[in-house]
Amino acid sequence: MNTTPEFQTPDDFSLVQGGPLFQLFIRSHLATTGLELLHRRILFFALLTWLPLLLLSAVSGHLLESSVNVPFLYDLETHVRFLVALPLLLVAELLVHQRMRLVVRQFIERGIISAQTRPRFDACIVSALRLRNSVWLEAGLIMFILGYHFIWDKLITLDTTIWYANGIASEQHLNLAGYWLVYISIPIFQFLLFRWLLRIIVWTRFLWQVARLDLYLVPTHPDKAGGLGFLAGSAAAFMPLTLSLGTLLSAMIAQRIFYEGAKLLEFKPEIAASVAVMLLIILGPLCVFAGHLARTKREGLMRYGKLATRYVTEFEQKWLEGGASADEAFVGTGDIQSLADLNNSFEIIPAMRLFPFDKGVVLQIAATVLLPVLPLALTLISLEELAQKIIGILL
Repeated sequence: MNTTPEFQTPDDFSLVQGGPLFQLFIRSHLATTGLELLHRRILFFALLTWLPLLLLSAVSGHLLESSVNVPFLYDLETHVRFLVALPLLLVAELLVHQRMRLVVRQFIERGIISAQTRPRFDACIVSALRLRNSVWLEAGLIMFILGYHFIWDKLITLDTTIWYANGIASEQHLNLAGYWLVYISIPIFQFLLFRWLLRIIVWTRFLWQVARLDLYLVPTHPDKAGGLGFLAGSAAAFMPLTLSLGTLLSAMIAQRIFYEGAKLLEFKPEIAASVAVMLLIILGPLCVFAGHLARTKREGLMRYGKLATRYVTEFEQKWLEGGASADEAFVGTGDIQSLADLNNSFEIIPAMRLFPFDKGVVLQIAATVLLPVLPLALTLISLEELAQKIIGILL
């Protein structure tokens, strides 16, 4: 099934405005073609994934009672997964839809894609949207997730009694709430999460195809990325996705700190790996332009170096070796300003980056992942000790 028109423009580009699930949202009035009605989708998934768990755990007597060590209302990981992380995945759809088409449009508006290259660029857009709309990709993802859960219905859980199972750890037996959690709630969350991975693959493939085109990059561009600096703006569009995974990571760690006595510092490898994965997912696709930027920098140094040599040679001949006419005033001449402008332009080229983003973007992504984990630092120190240190700093 292919719903992509044969001709597309940068304004038509969207990583999320297509696919079977999107069409289902449209038909069920959970979304418009512009991905409005976000509140409806958030409410729908909360009613489908979280509310049945609340009702079933109440029926089984595991809502708040002490018959298990972790009753439903105390299961921080479950609440964060379905009431915070999952809605953030939906928020990311709207933000990416609104911003990414503006990013793609910059290839045209900045002249990076010439009129001769434009047909091939439009073909890249058509190819990306055709892959985005693939029924087989989403169907395959559903089959993989459901197949995994039917073959392996155990959860990586706490080594204690918990609301969705009878018994602990490997000896657990799911109750009604547990079956809903394993076969409905978690698969839905995983589908929405892995669906984002498919979109990242579509985005990476699109950028890789664009990087194979003949791009017009300017080595003296002020963004120090040959004019491709706008691509760093795509990272901001993915921030809700990054925050979603950060909150889920924080909840999983908190669960083990509160109920298994673990320490925050024990999870340094997991935290570092999460940051590294998000950097790879969001900034990795932008690295396909490294070859273009390296070549632009190298050629720019040669061309502007030759120009600089010619200019300063003629400047010396004119003003230092008596080449200027006797009636030409040195004070107020534009030659000095031109020399300064040339120097400023030439200094930009050695500072060119090999990637269309700077360390500020890297720190922004890392901070978004780490921000939800930051409150857990309070588990390393008591409130009394914290208050004493704050008072000591202030006084």
